[in-house]
Amino acid sequence: MLRAAGVGLGDEVVVSAFGNVEVAEAVAMAGALPVFADIDPVTYCLDSSAVEAAVTPRTAAVVVVHRFGRPADIARLHGVGQRHGLLVLEQGESEAPYDEIAQRRERAAYLDAKLRGVRAPDGGDGHTYQQYVVRVPGNGRPDRDAFARAVRARGVECRVPVKTPVHRLPEFRRCVSLPETERAADETLALPVDAALTKRDMQRIVGACNALGGLLQPAF
Repeated sequence: MLRAAGVGLGDEVVVSAFGNVEVAEAVAMAGALPVFADIDPVTYCLDSSAVEAAVTPRTAAVVVVHRFGRPADIARLHGVGQRHGLLVLEQGESEAPYDEIAQRRERAAYLDAKLRGVRAPDGGDGHTYQQYVVRVPGNGRPDRDAFARAVRARGVECRVPVKTPVHRLPEFRRCVSLPETERAADETLALPVDAALTKRDMQRIVGACNALGGLLQPAF
């Protein structure tokens, strides 16, 4: 899509560093330079103000990735594109059948109501819960990783959605300030919310998390 739009050597393309290394790789394959902008801490997608701040005379495009089933604020991002004459491309997530989405939303609502000690995702704007991503309070990555190990030890599968932001990878290393990206990479944890989970499974998830969540306090 970038090549078809004429994006190439000498151009810059604004992308997120919160995962999706394949997007930065695609920009590089087109001959352009990926420029990383910070994310919105609620949606985990590109923040429109951060994108606008990253625009230079060489910027040709923005690639917006919708994350975890929560869409980006695409209206504002298109507004940035219109103001600066930029191509705005979207990368969506695989669509699930409606009944599966409804079941995931039902399980997410259960977790929203029952979980203690972690910050639940914001369910606004048609969240389909491709992943149920919480924030673990405390001292960032050490506490999040300890929390994950303890939850797994209680039989609950969980995963760190973004282990290393793209701007920290050797092939794309940049000296750029992305505080929300860094914070999200240190604090986020994806809990199970699959449609196949039983009520007992959901109770196990809540029990495992609540046994630990109250022990972690935000750092001051």
